[in-house]
Formats: sequence, structure tokens, C-alpha cells
Amino acid sequence: MYVLYIYIYIYIYIFIFIFFCVCVCREEESHYQQGPLPKRPTRASASAKAMYSYLKPVAEGSIQKKESHCSNRNTSTGVDGWKDQEEEDTPPTVPHFVPAREPGPVLDKTKSWSVLELFQLFFSPTVINTIVKNTNLNADNQKRAGKKYPWNPLNIKEFYVFLAILIYTGLVSMHERSDYWKRSFPYGHPFPGNTMTRVRFETIVWTLHLSDPAEDEENDKKRNTQDYDRLFKIKPLYLQIVTACKAFFQPYQNISIDERMVSSKARISIKQYHRDKPTKWGYKLYVLADSSTGYTWNFFVYSGKTVTPSEHGLSYSSVMDLMPFGLLGRGYKLYVDNFYTSPLLFLDLSAKNTGACGTIRKTRSGFPLTVQNDLPKKAQRGEVRWLREDKLLFLKWMDKREVTLCSSMHKAYSGKTIKRKVKEQGVWQTTQVPCPDAVVDYNKWMGGVDLSDALLKYYRVQQKTMKWYKTFFYHFVDVAIVNSYIIHKKLVKGKADGTKALTQKEFREQLVKEMLMHATDFLPSTSEAATTCMPVFYAEKRRFCQRCSDSGLKKVRTPVYCRKCLVPLCISAKKIALQLGMTQNRTLLSDGLFTMFSMSCSNILI
Repeated sequence: MYVLYIYIYIYIYIFIFIFFCVCVCREEESHYQQGPLPKRPTRASASAKAMYSYLKPVAEGSIQKKESHCSNRNTSTGVDGWKDQEEEDTPPTVPHFVPAREPGPVLDKTKSWSVLELFQLFFSPTVINTIVKNTNLNADNQKRAGKKYPWNPLNIKEFYVFLAILIYTGLVSMHERSDYWKRSFPYGHPFPGNTMTRVRFETIVWTLHLSDPAEDEENDKKRNTQDYDRLFKIKPLYLQIVTACKAFFQPYQNISIDERMVSSKARISIKQYHRDKPTKWGYKLYVLADSSTGYTWNFFVYSGKTVTPSEHGLSYSSVMDLMPFGLLGRGYKLYVDNFYTSPLLFLDLSAKNTGACGTIRKTRSGFPLTVQNDLPKKAQRGEVRWLREDKLLFLKWMDKREVTLCSSMHKAYSGKTIKRKVKEQGVWQTTQVPCPDAVVDYNKWMGGVDLSDALLKYYRVQQKTMKWYKTFFYHFVDVAIVNSYIIHKKLVKGKADGTKALTQKEFREQLVKEMLMHATDFLPSTSEAATTCMPVFYAEKRRFCQRCSDSGLKKVRTPVYCRKCLVPLCISAKKIALQLGMTQNRTLLSDGLFTMFSMSCSNILI
């Protein structure tokens, strides 16, 4: 019985509540239609009055369309209503494109640039010397700390071999890093085992350090203060790469800014989560890229919230930080997504002779809130609404769903169309759909950073590591390679002799070869003589004989290697005779030393 009484009381309270809602809404509607009324007597309780206190009347005549008056959204913005594509728009004045330098590579185009020379524009000898010096200092600190591992001081040539192996791992994929040094089937690759041992490579990876360890300790003492630099450990290479990216290439007119994620699962405060990116977890970089080539022209690493935030927020400051107008010039066209787009930003860019276009959020400050002649809820595909406020154009365009854009350099609609599949009478048909100029250009030029990301991921050198700064080192190597590859394509394209540009895969292969040639003199020539087995001497170090090592004999260092097979072998006639006698007919010895050397190579390769 008690439960029944409770239900009866609940139904009564619900009925009273609905009754008061209807009464109040009717009184508010009559107020909007007939003008303000004198203070009405009410029988509602104090709680009901508080509940409906948000239903405030607005000035007479502010409502242009009959709407639901229970909404708290302001509809008056002091501007005219939305216009459709039939109404003519006055195009804005766009500044002429006057870049600070000629767009493209800022290099001597009459010179024949090698692949290694282009890479060294970004990984300069100075920064490589710094990395080698700091790596050796880090090894000394590790030894003083009591860690025992084999270490010989790293030199410049050995570092180039190390880089060549890293790039090679991006070209040839293995499940484990140690597989690159395996001699058994199905591996057996001569490289990289004939240039650097696995132990030496792993030791360099463990010890690699970009900054001065002593300065690292000083910086760590400033932790939890304003002077602490979270990115100090990558600064020497980070600053060099950013400076080189801006120095050796001038972007073309269309540029874009977007975020880039460098994947990592490290437990560190600068790691970010981005749900809209294919790489959800990692380090976030804000990147300015050339839209036509994908060249990474400028970027900075986001290290978290600062103690003194910028006046207009991160979305505003990141764009202004990435655009040094003195280096760029005037007349550039910038494309951004809805994270950055704001009327304030676009007006400030326009004042600096830079056009801007991007998708915009309806909740962004400055976006028109008028609903006069707005897009209907069930608008047809291709319907357009636009509104101009001074230099800014606000657009609404219905595709599969509503798209909102803001632009300071486009006309509302000039008659352009795009192809879309539309369902008519139950049948899908391809038809031409009206499309604003801003949408067409945005789809064409916004993907500069996405193009750059795709080029970076094709043959990336990223290795598994527990140190966050090593992840950035691998990423900077990729950035240097991709940017130098883009410069290579532009330089070759400008030549009149019909030379074809390399693909990125061929470019990386050539880079590995030139790095090894720069570091050692062991590589064979490209002549036909290199197709035969012939002993050649190393220029510097001796290496262990591969055949003696595989046969379980005493390891012997030899200055000789096979120019075809790239295998170090001892050339002693007695040793070769003994080794061949184990598996081959002794009559082969009568053919001389050349035959014995060739058979020794072939036995190893088999």
C-alpha cells in the first residue's frame, strides 16, 4: 500500500510540473507576440519561479523568425542574415605574392649536388662533431658510474657507418635488430656485418647522447622552476634541423599548419594523446609545411603547458610562432583546421599581408550566431550560405554533413562544382554539386603536413628505445632525409639534360652507399671488374677473416676482402688450401691463388 501511495504522489507532482511548464511557455509566447506585458501574477511556487528564471524576454523586434522560445541561444549579432549562392559577393583584396626569396631550393642550382651533400645540409659536420663528442662524454660518465661494457671512443667516420646502418634498417625490415647480423639461412646479408659488429652498433645505440652530460646535470637541478628546459637533451640537433629547414628552401605560395605525432609510449610528461590522429600516443609537433611538396619548413615540439600562457591561447600563438614573416615575405596563403581558425587570428594575418582559410567551430568567438536564412535541417547537398563581415567570409556548405569555414581571401561562390554520389529515387548517381571556392582550395592545399607525414613513414628509421631523446633523434634523421630528397627532386627537375629524379627508396639507398664510401674505402667500384672475386685491401683497420670465424678456427685479422662479396678473408695460400681441402677437391689448388680465393668466397656465400 505504501508503495502505491508513493507512486500516486509522484504522478501528481509530475502533472503539476507539466501544467506549470505549459502555462509559463504560453505566457512567454504571448509576451513575444504582443510586446512586453505588465508584471503578471503567478501562482507558481518559489521553486518553480527559480526553475524558469532563465527564460528572460528579449527586446521587441529582435526575433526575425518564429522559434522555440525555450532556447537560451542568442540570435542577434548585429549582422545581416545568411545569404545563398545566388547572391553576389564582393571578393576581398588579396596582396600580391612577393616572397622574401625565390620559391624552391635556396642553393646553387648550377652545381651537381650529391645525395650525401644534400643530407649534410641538415646534419652538418658541426652538429655531428657535437653528437660524437657528447656520446663519448656520456660513455665516460657511464664507466665512472660502474657500468661495464666494451667501449672505444667514437669517431666521425664510425658515426657515418652507424647512420648508414640506421637508414638501411628502414629499407630492409627485420623482426629483431640482431637479425641483420645473422649469417644463417634465410638471412646471410653481408651488410651491415662487414662494416660494423652487432656489439659495436648496440653499444653506440645505448650510449648515444645529443647534449653535454654536464650541462644536463645543471639543467636537472632547475627542475620544477621556470628556468628548467624540458627539451634540453635534444637542443643541439633540434635547433640545427629547424634552422636548416628554413635556410635551404623557400615555400611556394600555399602553406599549411597542422600537428604531427611522433609515436612513443614512454612515461614522460611531454607525451600527448590525440584521438583524431592515426598515432594516438606520442610527442606532438606543430609543423608548417609547403602544401605542394610536403617540405617541413618550420616546426616546434610541444612540451606542455607553460607557466605564463600566451594572451590569445595556444591555437593563436602556435601559428604566429611558426610564421616568421621576415623570412616568408607577403602574399602567402595559409590553410589550417578548426583548432587554429579564429576571426582574431585571420584578421591579424591579413594585417601582415597573409591570407588564411580554414574550417571553424560554431562555438568560436566571433562566429555569426544569426539564424536568419540559415541552412535548413534537411538541406540538399551543395546548398551554400555565406556571410561577410569586413574582410572575413563565413561559409556554411552542406556536403554529407554541414561544413563551416572562414576565409580572408576567397569569394563566396563563383560557380565551381565537384562530383558527388547522390541517391535519387532509390538509385545512386554521380552528379555535379555546387561547391564554394574556399572548400575547393582547402581540400587541395590543406594536406601539406599529411603529405610530409606520409613521406616520413615510408622508410622511417625509428628504433625501439627507452630514451625519449633518442626517439627525436630518429625522427630528425627522417626529417633530414625527406627534406633533402624533396630538394633533390626540385634540383633535378630544373635541369635541361633530362635527368630523372630518384625515388625516395633509391635516394636512401644511394645515401647509404655514399655514407659508407665517405666513412670507409671498402666499397667496390661500379665497373665490370667488380663482378668478379678479387682480393682488395682495406684502407685502415683489419677485420676478422669470415671463413675462419665460420669454420670454428682461430680468429685471424686480415687486411684483405673480396671486392665482389664484401667478405674479409685471409689470403694465405696455406690457409686457403687447408680450408678448401675440407670441402673441395684438392685439384683446385692447381688453378692458382685467384681460383682459391674465389672458391673461398663462394663457400661462405653458400
